[in-house]
Amino acid sequence: MSTQVQILGPQYSTMVRTVMLCCEEKGITYQIGMQIDGNDIQFKESSHLALHPFGKIPVLVHGENQIFETAPICRYIDVAFDGPVLQPTDTYQRALVDQWSQAISWYVDQALVRQYLLEFAFPKGDNGSIRLDKVADAQPSVMSMLVQLEKQLADQAFICGTQYSIADALLTPMLDYLASLPHANSLFASDSSLLAYVARMRERPSGKVVLIPADKS
Repeated sequence: MSTQVQILGPQYSTMVRTVMLCCEEKGITYQIGMQIDGNDIQFKESSHLALHPFGKIPVLVHGENQIFETAPICRYIDVAFDGPVLQPTDTYQRALVDQWSQAISWYVDQALVRQYLLEFAFPKGDNGSIRLDKVADAQPSVMSMLVQLEKQLADQAFICGTQYSIADALLTPMLDYLASLPHANSLFASDSSLLAYVARMRERPSGKVVLIPADKS
């Protein structure tokens, strides 16, 4: 089967994993990595900036169409391809998914990924050591964010209600990494609804393909 879309970015990136999850949910074939049409894309060099003027990932390439920024990529995938819908048809419910997609892309990502998880994935201390002072400084924000997410999820099946959506695809890779940390039990209560949520997302067919140990090579 031919590849329908190309995703620029490494497999370990939470945002690349979000796009992968959407492709899996829609049944779309895709290629990931730092190549487009067989050509190497050098990070933040001219070949990359031609696809994303701010030098970020992911970028989606679908034929002649090129789209950057994760949530818009996911919205494009949802309407451009057949398959299960990832956005509600009701106007208000769709706005809630957009609202949480934006909040996850910014506030949640900053607290859980940029300020916390990246210190474990790519330590910046002496000789590649984890900067425990940075971890300690960031942990209160992590805990506060998890409280907010627990409140939003409540007893719902998905972060915005009864339907899997783009917001779930954005949130799941972040929580999956967080719940995989050796000290995760100090972040989540044993009866955490978020842990149960992550377990359900891992068991989805899309999760079994995408939520796998990261290859950081």
